[in-house]
Amino acid sequence: MKILMLTDVYFPRVNGVSTSIQTFRRELRELGHEIWVVAPEYGRPTADERDIDRIISRRVLFDPEDRMMRPRLLARRLESFQHSNFDLVHVQTPFVAHYAGLRLARRLGIPCVETYHTFFEEYLFHYLPILPKGVWRAVARWLSRRQCNHLDGLVVPSQAMLEVLVRYGVRTKMRVIPTGMPEDNFQEGDGVAFRAQHGIDRDQPALVYVGRVAFEKNIEFLLRVVHILKRTTHPEVMLIVAGEGPAKNRLRRQGSALGLENNLRFVGYLARGADLSSCYQAGDVFVFASRTETQGLVLLEAMSLGVPVVSTAIMGTRDILAAGQGALIAEEDILHFAAQVRRLLDDAELRRRLGEEGRVYAGQWTAQGPAQALLAFYQDLLDQRSRAE
Repeated sequence: MKILMLTDVYFPRVNGVSTSIQTFRRELRELGHEIWVVAPEYGRPTADERDIDRIISRRVLFDPEDRMMRPRLLARRLESFQHSNFDLVHVQTPFVAHYAGLRLARRLGIPCVETYHTFFEEYLFHYLPILPKGVWRAVARWLSRRQCNHLDGLVVPSQAMLEVLVRYGVRTKMRVIPTGMPEDNFQEGDGVAFRAQHGIDRDQPALVYVGRVAFEKNIEFLLRVVHILKRTTHPEVMLIVAGEGPAKNRLRRQGSALGLENNLRFVGYLARGADLSSCYQAGDVFVFASRTETQGLVLLEAMSLGVPVVSTAIMGTRDILAAGQGALIAEEDILHFAAQVRRLLDDAELRRRLGEEGRVYAGQWTAQGPAQALLAFYQDLLDQRSRAE
């Protein structure tokens, strides 16, 4: 097959959408398929793989990390694909790429499928607080329903996200296909060296969060958990936050207000490879409490490196945590979450057992199976169009 992927987000912008696109693209190419990607440029050189087209873009108001492709330049580039014999268009984001991809697919008479990566209902208010949260939720539901029902197919990363879209009134053919983990995604790191580099004692209890430092990730909740642990049983507890994002300054201020200046380390974005692996493995426990995940790949990343997890089971993380392996599930309650973390910090044998379970369990989430499932979904949509014609 020859597939055109359109997206408003891609590396060097680090997030789950970029990771998912890259993972599926590499797996599909390994299976012998041709995958082109059209994405924004970010104003600096990027070491792209072949068959990636960059469109000149401008900054996005209220969201300095992202870029908006210039619609005219995108349209001009897509016109050049008129005779490229693509079998299908796969859109990855619901902004400029959605409308451009849908128009191109209709013009070429080929299916248009989209992946619903982001739970916008719990997302928009944090970035555009000019309207009440309830209004933004209604807008997100209406827009999602409208956009999704114009597509030929919809990929959702988890059963929880599919259930949400059904409640919205989405009638498009949907398929649950998680991203999965590339088999060579993570090499072993050196958690001891990472601790030394960042001034964390070897025996100091340490928690790790990896991901965007964004409002919707509920990191403020984790700070309050650390505050409880510091006041009660673990005064030296450390929370390592790996990532960047718009909530960083507010989290620093909250940390200061809670008296956690010596209990927090913000280490920024870390490249996939030894640095990120070492960060994960510097922690005794990986902690996560996001309400907006459509999948929650960071849980699998932590497990694959033998780091036990404490997480809430909300939205997409439910699917990963359902097996009860490699993790303790916590309620979205500060005292209960802190109690689960305390169990692990105080029980080295439990940490070891969950770490071993997690490695085995994460190994079951390899990316090859999801890539084959995605190909099967593509073929279903192509067969459906052929029958209709």
